[in-house]
Amino acid sequence: MTEGPDPRTYPRSVPHADPGAPDHRGPARYLWWLVRTQRERVALGALWGSSWMCALMLPPHIMSQAIDRGLHAGDRGQLVLWISVLLVVGAAVAVLGILRHRTMTLIRTDAAYRTVQVVVRHVTHLGAALPGKVSAGELAHLQAGDIGRIAQTLTVTGPGVGAVIAYAVATVLLFRISALLALVVLLGVPLLAVTIGPLLEKLHGVEGTYREKQGELTAQAVDMVTGLSVLNGIGGKPMFARRYRERSQALLTDGYRVASLTSWVQSLGACLPVIFLALVTWIAARMAASGAITVGELVAVYGYVAALLAPVTFFIEGADDLPRGLVSARRVTDILAMRPDVEDGRTLVPRPNGPADLRDPASGLVVPAGRTTALVSARPDETRAVVERLGRYTDSDVTWGDVPLAGIGLAEVRRHILLADNDTYLFGGSVRAAVSVRDSHSEEDIGRAIRAAVAEDIVESLPDGLESRLRNRALHVSGGQRQRLRLVRALLADPEILLLVEPTSALDAHTEATVASRVKAARQGRTTLVVSTSPLLLGHADQVSYLVNGQVVATGTHGELLARQSDYRALVFRGTDENAPDESEPSVRAAGTQEGISR
Repeated sequence: MTEGPDPRTYPRSVPHADPGAPDHRGPARYLWWLVRTQRERVALGALWGSSWMCALMLPPHIMSQAIDRGLHAGDRGQLVLWISVLLVVGAAVAVLGILRHRTMTLIRTDAAYRTVQVVVRHVTHLGAALPGKVSAGELAHLQAGDIGRIAQTLTVTGPGVGAVIAYAVATVLLFRISALLALVVLLGVPLLAVTIGPLLEKLHGVEGTYREKQGELTAQAVDMVTGLSVLNGIGGKPMFARRYRERSQALLTDGYRVASLTSWVQSLGACLPVIFLALVTWIAARMAASGAITVGELVAVYGYVAALLAPVTFFIEGADDLPRGLVSARRVTDILAMRPDVEDGRTLVPRPNGPADLRDPASGLVVPAGRTTALVSARPDETRAVVERLGRYTDSDVTWGDVPLAGIGLAEVRRHILLADNDTYLFGGSVRAAVSVRDSHSEEDIGRAIRAAVAEDIVESLPDGLESRLRNRALHVSGGQRQRLRLVRALLADPEILLLVEPTSALDAHTEATVASRVKAARQGRTTLVVSTSPLLLGHADQVSYLVNGQVVATGTHGELLARQSDYRALVFRGTDENAPDESEPSVRAAGTQEGISR
């Protein structure tokens, strides 16, 4: 997997064909998994980081030799020699720094890409269960901040390891000059960490609370934007805007606290190492003045401690990055630990070879193969429960022919049974891409589906026809147009069994009547279930099932149920004159619905 630190070859490595199976048993285990997936590159990063930091200790030693053996001794040859060595070492330090930075950039990029891939793969696997488990705002917050912090945490594998080694090397070098100075450095660096540690701990606690509230506020903002048209319709926009403003102001106060603590941490992180350098230099200068060490050794001590600023900075940054990375990794592992509502069993059975009825024992509903069936209920939650069982979005005893639906592979079910809601997501891009689920659809296929969904006027009104661009969720077109585009997509998919939920609820009566007729013709010989209370749709169904309290209480044609079931008649006409003409007659039924229905 590892091809070295050349960034020109890296774009061919990500995204990965298979990002691997993440260890989501805990945030620390997840970070360790990211390390193990690129262990060779991490080892290389640790090598470059350690070599670079240790090389930083060489210039002070070389400068001390140039001073003592060249300047102090008056030997020009030694001076030129050690200056030449210093130039070579400086160039080597620069090269090692470049290699370290490039390798660590690759490590961080790999970790970020891999995290994105495993999260996207898992949320795709969760499918319809995802909205009930995590909000869009939380996912957006994860992408915007957490993934970057996880990648940044892996810096400890390179410069972090190098900082420990450089710290040990500097201590050994100082022992050769003075045990006192070595002891000061040996104890001083941990003391710096102890001094700044409590402040970091407090910062991480406040920051964790802040980011949690920030994620909730982001989720609220996404919900408001998504439902803006609804809020405008019910007059709720001012109230929701006020709530958002109040929560935003409360979050602003928390943000100021985080900023205040962050400024203190950054100030101490920059100030304490310099104070420490000044202290060690003062001790060394007093020792040089007393003759305990030479001038060259004084310069070396200053250089060693100055070079130690890099490891000390990495210590402080690592102490800051690691807890943040663990918090972010916790969010990732929480998502990876989510399970879908429905999963395949260990033993799978094949689907029926030919057309077969779909049966739901819980409600008593039978969807005959090759026919159009309508399901009617006064309670949308009841019909929702039925179609979710029929589409295998919840486990149930539904059978497809003689085969238990729960025993058929989930991928197989999704290929042959399509549940099309009236509010499913429309992706941004061209109209063609939004409605065509496969590249194999011909112009004739798309044209037939557009005509069946009575969407010709939508395409004709757009400047570039099928190539016109739709925004995400197609919010710039009307609700009725979005509904017809969704219907085009469902018809183009041409599943063996199509479950349509309120496909015409946002259409006017004339368009709805045309849609009902054309969809019936387009699905001729295919199994279709339509959930609706619209007489215009029900009149075109081969069979209508009336659901009460979760049970089918009557089945027949629309006209038969109008004649037999007063509750059904009251529901589908919703308060129209019950003395109206007999609407079981097709011609009268169409006229009656055009005049009497209130949508």
